[in-house]
Amino acid sequence: MGHRKKHAPRHGSLAFLPRKRASNTKGRIRHWLDKPESLNFLGFAGFKAGMTHITYIEDQKNSPYFGKELMKPVTVIEIPPLILIGIRIYNEDEYGKYVIGELYTKEINQYLKRKINTPDFENYDFKNIKKRLTENINEYSEIRGIFQTQPYLTSLPRKKPDIIEIKLNSIGNPNKEFKFAISNLGNEIRARDVLEEGELIDVIAVTKGKGFQGPVKRFGIKILTRKNSKIRRAVACIGPWHPARVLYTVPRPGQLGYHQRTEYHKRIMLIGENEEEINPKGGYIRYGKVKGDYLLLLGSIPGPKKRLIRIRKTIRPLKSFTVKTPEITFISRESQQKR
Repeated sequence: MGHRKKHAPRHGSLAFLPRKRASNTKGRIRHWLDKPESLNFLGFAGFKAGMTHITYIEDQKNSPYFGKELMKPVTVIEIPPLILIGIRIYNEDEYGKYVIGELYTKEINQYLKRKINTPDFENYDFKNIKKRLTENINEYSEIRGIFQTQPYLTSLPRKKPDIIEIKLNSIGNPNKEFKFAISNLGNEIRARDVLEEGELIDVIAVTKGKGFQGPVKRFGIKILTRKNSKIRRAVACIGPWHPARVLYTVPRPGQLGYHQRTEYHKRIMLIGENEEEINPKGGYIRYGKVKGDYLLLLGSIPGPKKRLIRIRKTIRPLKSFTVKTPEITFISRESQQKR
């Protein structure tokens, strides 16, 4: 009987290069998809609290389980309101996008002052800056909101907010988009204002860091035989004589985890506002209790608990998917501490 061939795990793929630490914990969104039917922001952000499971009625007609009750795991993301603290406008030329200006609200709270040096609002000429930006807007301009998170409204052990940028949906009229952003400047934006129950979203997050690891854990290579000389948890031959260098395709030790990853088509099962309906007895392990608005996303997402999770309207819409509010019949609130 021959030995079965050992297949490398998915994390050993060369699809993600370079495999190094992410430059920022909050992640970075490089692409947005405009939806011309409505004028709104194209994303949101929250904090990963933990996981539980639900039962719901499958409502997609192309599913073999249509009409049946299914039990599935869900991820709980706490989503306190975001505050729109600024507006940033981009123009574009043959070299790419560039910022033509920014406009900030004068209503900045004490927590944001821990994070940034705020402008001198006594000499801040709001009307002239707004007028200058309006004059520089053209048909190719792109409007983005600068938002502040509110971790102090959650169970997180920190008060300093994150500052993130979210694109405003382009409807082909930048002046109208700019007026919409001005009307919301300084206001709180809740998840229900942006997202819809039952829709598909993309999740951008930085994965759990595992530090410096060897090639067996990092790439899933075979462990060599017991009688092998010197090494067992390494690649025996790291390449040919020529080219006279080690190729990037050879599994080598190095950083594993703390990489930015994007997962597509995560379905929003519930946008909840009553935390008593989701908190298990004793709270979520290594997080605590959810204190405000929350999302239930079908399946798992990257990152450990407490990590900032970026949410974006999906850039790969599925034609066969119908957006409708799921019928949830049960949400597990069993104690995660087995008490």
